[in-house]
Amino acid sequence: MGAIDADAHVIETVQTWSYFDDDERRFAPQLMTQNFGAELLSNEGTSVRDFWVIEGRAFGKDRNVGTDTAKESREMLSVEARLAHMNALGIETQVLYPTLFLRPVVQEAERERALCKSYNRWMADLWRQGHGRLRWVAKPPLRLLEKKPGAVRDELEWAKQHGACGIFMRGLECERALGSAYFFPLWRISGDLDMPVCVHSANGSFVHHDFFAEDTSFTKFKLAVVGAFHTLLEKEIPKKFPDVRWGFVEVSAQWVPYVLNDLADRFRRNGKSFPADALAANHMWVACENTDDLPYVLSHTGEDCLMIGTDYGHHDPSSELNAIHLLRQDQRISAAAIKKILEINPRNFYGLD
Repeated sequence: MGAIDADAHVIETVQTWSYFDDDERRFAPQLMTQNFGAELLSNEGTSVRDFWVIEGRAFGKDRNVGTDTAKESREMLSVEARLAHMNALGIETQVLYPTLFLRPVVQEAERERALCKSYNRWMADLWRQGHGRLRWVAKPPLRLLEKKPGAVRDELEWAKQHGACGIFMRGLECERALGSAYFFPLWRISGDLDMPVCVHSANGSFVHHDFFAEDTSFTKFKLAVVGAFHTLLEKEIPKKFPDVRWGFVEVSAQWVPYVLNDLADRFRRNGKSFPADALAANHMWVACENTDDLPYVLSHTGEDCLMIGTDYGHHDPSSELNAIHLLRQDQRISAAAIKKILEINPRNFYGLD
């Protein structure tokens, strides 16, 4: 077995939106270039000029891009270039997450279905070219979940047959917390298809995202996922859906002891017991970061529930292109724990062969 990068990204291009049926082409995002006016700066401090426009909203195409990766690789213009870079980074397999969908982008259900369908088929093409080394999480059309759950199931079943190894979720979705009964049909689909729920640092609520428009990404994205973890356990959702695996990605793992302690206290006050091995007992995994106090975190999570990712293609506080090499050299934890974090745990979570 080799190292699995549990969190890598693709940067969407016009090719991403080339899989629409003829009657869906009206839903394609517009790509526009800014020629004047106040500049939007990327996370690296460069000017962002290209924007996706969807339902009248503009989203900077290259706002969160790491130039320590080549454009041909991060935009998947050359799958072979991506695989070669993975070799240099000591990565056997990458699990790919989107970039555009890390924020709320669409409210119309049929438009969402068309965008998800085209994105998922782009990813399936990349998987076919990747010789089994590029796996991906599928974007479900969540606004159809209440009225057309069969359409959501069909899309995810197709995705699994074409290389998807998880279901992409954000900390908040459709103006709801993940503990809402609205998502129960999705959790049943997840269990039936053996596709884990992958809650990535992201926000799918227009109201919450826009309320914190002037705030840092920490509140909008990171805390939304921490809150989802807390909500799912407090409402005992994993017990209701015991066949589902849950992952929490790109929010580090330093917060896990705090949240587990808070939950244990709440359960105690309600006269209920809370398991000492809460993550394992609830089929939960968390992606850690090299900067985490791993001995402390492991003392609360155990060795079987942590993974690690590079955040490949991005430039933000969670990005560490050399995360795999750094963890292999980490003297704070045992070699056995390192092997689990790099190889065994992500393989078990994503259900990789």
